[in-house]
Amino acid sequence: MIFYSSFENIYLILPIIGFVIGLFGTMLGGGGGFFFLPVLTLLLGVPAHTAVATSLAATLPIGLVGSWGHHKKGNIDVKTGSLFCVAGIVGALLGARLTNFISGSQLKLLFGIYSILIAINMLANGARKNQQKLGKSDKAENKLIRITKGSFFGLSAGAIAGTFGTSGTAPVIAGLFSMRLPVKLVVGTSLLVVLVNTVFAFGAHFLVGTIDITLIAFLTAGSVIGAFLGPRLFAKAKIGKSEKKVQYIYAAVVATIGILMIVNR
Repeated sequence: MIFYSSFENIYLILPIIGFVIGLFGTMLGGGGGFFFLPVLTLLLGVPAHTAVATSLAATLPIGLVGSWGHHKKGNIDVKTGSLFCVAGIVGALLGARLTNFISGSQLKLLFGIYSILIAINMLANGARKNQQKLGKSDKAENKLIRITKGSFFGLSAGAIAGTFGTSGTAPVIAGLFSMRLPVKLVVGTSLLVVLVNTVFAFGAHFLVGTIDITLIAFLTAGSVIGAFLGPRLFAKAKIGKSEKKVQYIYAAVVATIGILMIVNR
């Protein structure tokens, strides 16, 4: 069901929040969906199931604009991304179906646990080598492993997107990091996968969910601008030896949000 909620003064800060999420979402490869759900539920008190569908709708413009921007900068590995996307579509449809059987409190609890587990996984993969250091024989030998990883993380990401409305960013990034992709390819490819997952998850929720157009309008008013700037700023960023630091910071943020969701359920 689509509806327009009545205006509240707190909505005036949503374009600013949307801008920050759009900016850093496209710079970190998250698309922003991971942060929309906590903002809607913790800050605005939006019912969890409404927040899921609304979060997906607000994530779509960021994924579209961010993916196009990173594509122009050459930051997308289409072959690897396609592997994640195929499995992600299946997961998104299953996740949207699963949401109907979960209460709002349970949804927050599960989201919190999932966030913490993903953060741990990302930290465990912190010590890695760049893909460029792999020899041809290593790549051939690891082809089956890469397909397995892509399918597993892609399916997980899609299921998370469909269930929680967060676009499934964390599993995608964790999976891409485990495949030893450079940070810039991880970020760009992640946004492509996020976009595809979000499209199918939103399509499923559109038929059975509740979407607040007022919240979407205020959030996307700022998020689209941030999504335009994100890839441009990221292209100028000198990451180099800071790759591990970026990964650790992202893991810390994910874990913190997970704890807050559990505490405030």
